[in-house]
Amino acid sequence: MADARGKAREHAHDRDAGPDGRIRVAIENVGPSVDGGRFAVKRIVGDRVDVETDCFADGHDAVAARVLWRREDEVEWREAPMTFLGGDRWRGSFEVDAPGRYRFTVTAWVDRFLSWHHDLQRRADPDDIRIAALVGAELVEGASRRADGVEGKRLADWAARLRAGGEAVALKSLGLDEALFELANRYPDRSLAFTHPTELTVVVDRERARFGTWYELFARSTSPIPGGHGTFRDVEARLPYVAELGFDVLYLPPVHPIGRAQRKGRNNALSPTPADVGSPWAIGASEGGHKSVHPQLGTLDDFRRLVARARELGIEVALDIAFQCAPDHPYVGEHPAWFRRRPDGTVQYAENPPKKYQDIYPFDFESNEWRALWEELASVFDFWAGEGVRIFRVDNPHTKPFAFWEWAIARLKRAHPGAIFLAEAFTRPKVMHRLAKLGFTQSYTYFAWRNTKQELTEYFTELAQGPGREYFRPNVWPNTPDILTEYLQFGGRPAFMARLVLAATLAASYGIYGPAFELLEARPREPGSEEYLDSEKYQVRAWDLDRDDSLREFIARVNRARRENPALQSDWSLRFFPVDNESIICYVKSTPDLENVVVTVVNLDPYHSQAGWVELDLPALGVDERSPYQMQELLSGARYLWHGGRNYVSLDVTRSPAQILRLRRKVRTERDFDYFL
Repeated sequence: MADARGKAREHAHDRDAGPDGRIRVAIENVGPSVDGGRFAVKRIVGDRVDVETDCFADGHDAVAARVLWRREDEVEWREAPMTFLGGDRWRGSFEVDAPGRYRFTVTAWVDRFLSWHHDLQRRADPDDIRIAALVGAELVEGASRRADGVEGKRLADWAARLRAGGEAVALKSLGLDEALFELANRYPDRSLAFTHPTELTVVVDRERARFGTWYELFARSTSPIPGGHGTFRDVEARLPYVAELGFDVLYLPPVHPIGRAQRKGRNNALSPTPADVGSPWAIGASEGGHKSVHPQLGTLDDFRRLVARARELGIEVALDIAFQCAPDHPYVGEHPAWFRRRPDGTVQYAENPPKKYQDIYPFDFESNEWRALWEELASVFDFWAGEGVRIFRVDNPHTKPFAFWEWAIARLKRAHPGAIFLAEAFTRPKVMHRLAKLGFTQSYTYFAWRNTKQELTEYFTELAQGPGREYFRPNVWPNTPDILTEYLQFGGRPAFMARLVLAATLAASYGIYGPAFELLEARPREPGSEEYLDSEKYQVRAWDLDRDDSLREFIARVNRARRENPALQSDWSLRFFPVDNESIICYVKSTPDLENVVVTVVNLDPYHSQAGWVELDLPALGVDERSPYQMQELLSGARYLWHGGRNYVSLDVTRSPAQILRLRRKVRTERDFDYFL
């Protein structure tokens, strides 16, 4: 105990004396980082994390730097070398091989051995060389003591030969021996190294977080009997259809019991009939709440069976989590302190003036019992994770405290690192970005309201190339049960086709609300409204999936192009190309090795066919400007032979307002046959 107290006093004295003055290196601007390291950057399993920093020292001595990294649950750091880029800038990288949280930082030092080696290369005077050899011998001898076994003996022998002296030319040649230099450089003197004090964080997700194709449907509208209430078994029967369309995530709105008190009728009517089924987002009734399923849908066993069957078809079930209650939710009676009261003593229902949601009670996160509320809400995620759900679409997260989401998401991802959270937050940009920083894996976007070429180009350039890409992953939707845009209301079939192609190729993750989308549902509740007439939010609908005008085959072709082309499975490579027609947009995505390059052109005018000249940057696409190349159109199967960067496109809205073109380069075989790859 006395010895421990003595060491503590010694360390306190060291702190009072300030930092070790012999440490001469400086480390600045370590990245990637978000808000100086306050939040994590995001990556996918298998990614290489490229770390850059400024490292420098006083004077002219050489500096060496390394990336330090570890999984958050590991104690020991692993290391990766950093390369000097020029201008005191350095870069290193490491690979993340499993979902979870990783820490990284940078360490650097003034490297006397590297400085000696650099100076020796420039020395010419024989006496200078002999003196330098003695200095080098001392440095190499130090490296030999840090090395093990055979390598240590090799270095000790090198030090002895340098110290033995001899003819200057031979000594210089010995000192510059490349193999011995590489060996000694593996055992540097890091006794005066400086490690950047801020440990930065990387959250690593599974591949579905980067690339996913979502299909939303209401379980209660899947009955084969018109007017009947669908069940989980009916959804199970719908799975082959969803798989045929090429979707790998099936998103279900809330499947819980629906409140009867203050229930809304069709088209959000305040006076429901006894036959009205209410809104699935008015959660909770006498049958249970957020951890129960609506009895007309089936049982938890039926739900588990649905999840398992979907998995067999390569589909994951995503579940809506909406933290709000119907007036008759069990929480209202069991935990009255979790809800805010009006002056007359009644519970405050949800409002967004002039809209009123009398069938929904929001939680009061400023309640004195907030800790118990947090624990209970987090346990909802735990419950459904226990039922096999790993993807959660979270309703209106921007109306709940930031601190809650940071705590709750981190808590669940520690138990289930593969969990994915999609933030349904159509709100102010800074709020959307804050939610992404706090841990939401993906985010809804403003895509539905970006219609012109300028709007789309500026917005998706920001998403793909802006600083927010380190943490904000877009998931774009042309429609949702709440959003029927004016473009879809009046643009007809070409509008639906164009918006689908834009969503599916501009973003690696996208979704549609179906069957409303493929069946071209475009009737608003009233003029100027984005609400659907006869919305599924308030009633059961029957859909004829076999209608002749369905877009199901077109959707399947688009999704097949996404599956078969890795370029479309990530966001950061997106670049836009000029077109001499403002109604046509053109952009490219590619893999880093340029082995897969996909160019998409879309007619943004749903009423008229359009044509124009696109201008591709061929060198950036790895194409010889002097050679022809083939563009394979993935929706129709047509093939076009293009020459040079400027080429003509024509998009007929009566057929298809878009083309997805895979670039195939011309090559010559040993037998002098030309073909395209």
